[in-house]
Amino acid sequence: MEKGYLILEDGSVWEGQAFGARGQRPGEVVFNTGMTGYQELLTDPSYCGQIVVMTYPLIGNYGINEEDFESRQPFLRGFIVREWAEIPSNWRSRDTINGYLKQAGVIGLAGVDTRALTRRLRSHGTMRGIIATGDVDRVALVQQAQQAPHISGQPLVDEVTVKERSVMENDGFHVALLDYGAKDNIARSLHLRGCKVTILPARTTAAEVLALNPDGIMLSNGPGDPRDVPYAVEAVKALLGKKPVFGICLGHQIIGLAVGAKAYKLPFGHRGSNHPVKDLATGRVYITSQNHGFVIDGDSVPAGVIVSHINMNDGSVEGLAFTDMPAFSVQYHPEACPGPDDSGYLFDRFIDLMKQTEGRA
Repeated sequence: MEKGYLILEDGSVWEGQAFGARGQRPGEVVFNTGMTGYQELLTDPSYCGQIVVMTYPLIGNYGINEEDFESRQPFLRGFIVREWAEIPSNWRSRDTINGYLKQAGVIGLAGVDTRALTRRLRSHGTMRGIIATGDVDRVALVQQAQQAPHISGQPLVDEVTVKERSVMENDGFHVALLDYGAKDNIARSLHLRGCKVTILPARTTAAEVLALNPDGIMLSNGPGDPRDVPYAVEAVKALLGKKPVFGICLGHQIIGLAVGAKAYKLPFGHRGSNHPVKDLATGRVYITSQNHGFVIDGDSVPAGVIVSHINMNDGSVEGLAFTDMPAFSVQYHPEACPGPDDSGYLFDRFIDLMKQTEGRA
């Protein structure tokens, strides 16, 4: 089997066996603690620009099926596992993870000590890296890793957003979904609750959104640093107070920046399906699906906005609520896919918010 390598900017070299596509790609190296849901993870646009390390040792057990994709294609730069399953076992399986990554052009690396790699990332923070296959010049690749672009400053949202408007027809409330890299289950979750969903490109202006006269506005997840999408921040600033707004992940961060709060980068981010979050209003703790490297600074939240949820592991902000306008947001993923659906009720809360404001616009 052909050799493959992960070279980190700190000079460490991690050797394994190549699978999937062949080649060489730079990216921010991050880890995900989920045990399952790798197909949804691979097609989550929020991983654009990143090389993902799976902490669970065996990936690919149930293959790849035709139903569990979360976007039109994978956007991640590389995928690293301890071991991948050559013979998957599931009645829905149509391909192996190796075959899928090869077809999708994603480089895979197996046989790596992912436990040691994860401990390094946890101790030293996320790092830039190069994933490469075949015969490589390790010294040159260390230099390339050190010169690779940081995740901040890249136009990642432009890479993943839809290019044209589309509509999922229904008879209920009309929701305008601003797609910064939306997972498909966000639109599905709204549609299953009877909503008509108009999916819009990330650079849609506030005037263009309001011209649709939606009942509510959904701000999706997406990749990268929220400070790299000032056009989205300006649009949301103009939309807040006009219609009910619900933000998820990057959408939550954009809402925070729109009201004057600040964002900062976490040392190694939150990525997995088992993150405990506390609702400060009720005291209840939810297990949530998360995928982000940036958060809103709770100390910078202005008057009229309250921190509604916190992460039980590090105390970081996981939700915002507004006291003077119909808007709220969460840092985690209520749509799950993968992960627990404990927080699916937030879509119902959004619908209730649209009911309460119906006819006021």
